[in-house]
Amino acid sequence: MSAPAQGVTRHAALSGTRDGTSLWLLPLVSAALVAAVLIYIQVASLDSIEARQLTAENILTKTGQHIRLVAASTVAVVLIGVPLGVLLSRRKAAFLAPPVLLVANAGQAVPSIGILVLLALLYGVGFQMAVIALVLYALLPILRNTIVGLQQVDPAVVDAARGMGMSPARILWTVELPLAVPIMLAGIRVALILNVGVATLATYTSAGGLGDLIESGIALNRMPVLLAGCLLTIALALLIDWLAGIAERYLSPKGI
Repeated sequence: MSAPAQGVTRHAALSGTRDGTSLWLLPLVSAALVAAVLIYIQVASLDSIEARQLTAENILTKTGQHIRLVAASTVAVVLIGVPLGVLLSRRKAAFLAPPVLLVANAGQAVPSIGILVLLALLYGVGFQMAVIALVLYALLPILRNTIVGLQQVDPAVVDAARGMGMSPARILWTVELPLAVPIMLAGIRVALILNVGVATLATYTSAGGLGDLIESGIALNRMPVLLAGCLLTIALALLIDWLAGIAERYLSPKGI
């Protein structure tokens, strides 16, 4: 299957929230998971260690840290990936696209924990290092979808705009980018979900997040803490995927 076809297929696959019933399925499942965690904490017989880990304050703190990691890394990767994708889609720079995509593919092929540990060893630990690792890991979907989205624009449309006297910059902003938006948004959506999952590993760089609960549950052999961390991460991923689907639905140009 060609790259444009793969991009369109992925976009279609990721747009399942567009019909009425399934539109509300993800937030309902997310709310059910959060409710299950809260009920479990209330009714379970927790020891002192589990009780300290599963206080409302600690859960909210870890969730807030996780959201900040995901938000910062996603904004950064969009600011890097979209302009780079636009540049590589231009005729004069098209020869650079294959090697750049090869490097991006290689970066995603490396286990995410390996990227985090390598950066931690080279540059230390903390929030910034975790964000850099997340950016490196999530760059490929946005970069690839930006290139594919621009490449699939009908050349006849571009030629017509050029025939009307539009400059290359104006053609890009008023013709190519609007037509590429659906596929680009699908790439951003994939990057968001990748970041939610990979951000759990930021605990190993002392960046916090829900990964702290998961790691503590494993290290201390406390299943309630481990289960709470996993379920809350899943709930957050589902909620963010739903929000991204809503944004994708309303930001895509009408008629596309």
